[in-house]
Amino acid sequence: MKNRIAKRMSALSPSLTLAISAKAKAMKASGESVVSFSVGEPDFNTPEHIINSAKVALDNGQTKYTPSSGLLPLRKAICEKFQKDNGLEYEPSQIIVSSGAKHSIFNACYAVLEEGDEVIIPAPYWLTYPEVVKVCGATPVYIDCKKENKFKFSAEDLKKAITPKTKMLIFNSPSNPTGAVYTEEEVRAIAKVCEEAEIFVLADEIYEKLCYNGVKAFSIAKCSEKMKDLTITVNGVSKTYAMTGWRIGYLGAPKDIAKAIDSFQSHATSNACSISQYATIEALKSTDEEIGEMVDIFDKRRAKLLKLIDEIDGVEAVEPDGAFYVMLVVGGLYGKSYNGKVMNDSIEFADTLLDAEKVATVPGISFGAPDCIRLSYALSESDIEEGLKRIKRFVENLA
Repeated sequence: MKNRIAKRMSALSPSLTLAISAKAKAMKASGESVVSFSVGEPDFNTPEHIINSAKVALDNGQTKYTPSSGLLPLRKAICEKFQKDNGLEYEPSQIIVSSGAKHSIFNACYAVLEEGDEVIIPAPYWLTYPEVVKVCGATPVYIDCKKENKFKFSAEDLKKAITPKTKMLIFNSPSNPTGAVYTEEEVRAIAKVCEEAEIFVLADEIYEKLCYNGVKAFSIAKCSEKMKDLTITVNGVSKTYAMTGWRIGYLGAPKDIAKAIDSFQSHATSNACSISQYATIEALKSTDEEIGEMVDIFDKRRAKLLKLIDEIDGVEAVEPDGAFYVMLVVGGLYGKSYNGKVMNDSIEFADTLLDAEKVATVPGISFGAPDCIRLSYALSESDIEEGLKRIKRFVENLA
């Protein structure tokens, strides 16, 4: 009998984020008091004016198919957003609306990558990047980003990683999982290397509005017309507008790439949810003040989390300038045991922590950071306090 499962599926690794989250939810459902730092979504509800716009769309019967690339009014609104926030000029034909930014990333890779191509991915990385690259037949090549440089790579690091097979760099700023945000100077230096090597950049800017310490994200496509012609810029509404479940992502791309992505999406999934598209038009009308309120809350949580981590001996954290994650460095505790169970890696550490103290985190090995676990601060201050109290107790009880 022929193989029941395609060979390309064997390259995929299961998501440890979802596995830990599922275990934590099961424990919670059975009545256990679980503090979860594992999920990457705001704990706020979608703003009321966005929800109301969806209700109006439903009442008006706007429940039919849309163009596969998205509603024209939405694509026009996205063009305006790119111009206002990023200084990027796109036409509606260059915008593709998809079912979440993850979907946009897959579409972009599928349209550009081929067997034998190499894709440079800075590590730590969002765990889905390598899996998408592998499914598309390409090979991930990693740049190891040191915590001493706030988990950022340099233009020189990139230059060393490029080979004749390099087709793309995946560039995520602000970063999941590290919260690293690259300065305009750093971005321009990286862009220069990409231009010289003529490699594509998939710029994942989903966390662009979530920045702290006076830091601002800078779009790599803004560096030059040549760089813009090499860049696929991905964004969405999940993080900035607390719309994770609405599943709307979008991208801006050179015309030939956008056309290819639209053609593929038309056969793969057709259009994203029509109601969510109407809600996204409303979301993009949100003021900086509205968004700023949520950012201020995240910033306070970030400060509290870092302060409490600083009180725990044996661990350390690199202060993030964006997103809502902290990479907690726990590698110095490997080899120690809890109630006789020795922990030799981040998976064992996270699993033991969950069993012992009912605290859910994500093993850093998922992100190419084996000495870390990832903590999200998209949860209440009281939960952050309780969770860090439990982590401190856990660390103090290691032998």
